[in-house]
Amino acid sequence: MTRIITDWYWPLDGWIIAIGILCAASAALLGSFLVLRRLSLLGDSISHAILPGLALAFMWTASRSGWPVFAGAIVAGLLTALASQWLQQRGRVDEGAALGVVFTTLFAIGLILINYGAARVDLDPGCVLYGAIEFAPLDRLSIAGWEMPRAFVVQLIVLVLNTSFVLVLHKELKIATFAPEYAESQGIPVPWLHRGLMVLVAITAVASFESVGSILVVAMLVVPPATALLFVNRLKSLLIASMLLGAVGAIAGHLAAISLPKWFGLRSASTAGMMAVAVGGLFVLVCLVSPRCGLLAAGYRGLSLRLKIAFEDVLACLYRRSERGARSPAKLEEICNRLGRSPFLVQLAIWRYRRLGLLVHSQDGWRLTESGFERAEELVRSHRLWETYLAENLAMPAERLHEAAESLEHFTAQPLRSRLAEEISATEDPHGTPIPPERGTPRKPQD
Repeated sequence: MTRIITDWYWPLDGWIIAIGILCAASAALLGSFLVLRRLSLLGDSISHAILPGLALAFMWTASRSGWPVFAGAIVAGLLTALASQWLQQRGRVDEGAALGVVFTTLFAIGLILINYGAARVDLDPGCVLYGAIEFAPLDRLSIAGWEMPRAFVVQLIVLVLNTSFVLVLHKELKIATFAPEYAESQGIPVPWLHRGLMVLVAITAVASFESVGSILVVAMLVVPPATALLFVNRLKSLLIASMLLGAVGAIAGHLAAISLPKWFGLRSASTAGMMAVAVGGLFVLVCLVSPRCGLLAAGYRGLSLRLKIAFEDVLACLYRRSERGARSPAKLEEICNRLGRSPFLVQLAIWRYRRLGLLVHSQDGWRLTESGFERAEELVRSHRLWETYLAENLAMPAERLHEAAESLEHFTAQPLRSRLAEEISATEDPHGTPIPPERGTPRKPQD
């Protein structure tokens, strides 16, 4: 961290981060709707397919700024959206294939035009792909006596434009995104909303490509919203979280571009590239630690479920043992043999249930307490109700009943047990074993 601070130069690095944050926020704001509509590839396509429009505008005006540039980008962006829709409807190809055909063709044409006019225009394919955010603070404008980078002003205008679009049409965008058929029935102009979104994506791309390049624009359009969807489930939260994640990625990416190359003996690294890597790293991190659908949380839930099933099998085993008339306490080895479980897992279940007051140690063995007996009886009742229901209503073969009921008994609460009991007429399961009564007088294990 000390090395980073000594290498930090606020007049340059501060503006670089500010430009990156504005670019990330404006792209993530629109990208949220693209991701929700399953049109992530369309944002990628537009950010690449605007290249022919940009190249023609550059060759015409010999400048990388001005209204012709934006007009060329908008036309190319709309052409991408309309051409892909036409191919999908008329050419009988899926959406992904249509987008792939259109954007690769237009992108290739743009690269040819750039190479053709590179001698007359200060532009090259590397500038389009990687940008030059490191030098963006050097190109300054004077506004009301304040000097600031032109890229910062442009990105700020784009962010205000995108934010205004989302705020003014928030309700319409929300309905059109989640229920397009209902939106059309209510008179909402869904096609025009779609075209307006595509125009703004094109404007965002052309405003960003010179300073940050198309790679970062594509990353910010898709990765922050995709990351936010891993831990939020409301549109407003998604928009805010996407913008914040993009901003964090921009800051972390620039810090990494300053410090990491020196750790590996390299001279420099692309700031825009490192920003894209940073938002990708955030996605991986959230994939691991997200409490809603992260890999660690999913693994924990899966482990908890497996332990719950294994632990409850111990209770059911002790109940069935008492049904067979066993009077002595059950020893650890006997329980392990009957369940086919490891001694460690059975001991873990015993330790837990002893703490909960469901098991008690007696004469070098274990027996159910009254509350433990009641809990075990509920499990066995659920198991036998399911066996009976599956046999009577689904005609399931007898050899498959136990396995099916075994997987269902652990998720059957009292209301469902009552419904199952209403659906069957037998008092015994298909194997001839009595079904324990629901909430009757507890049958305590004999001493």
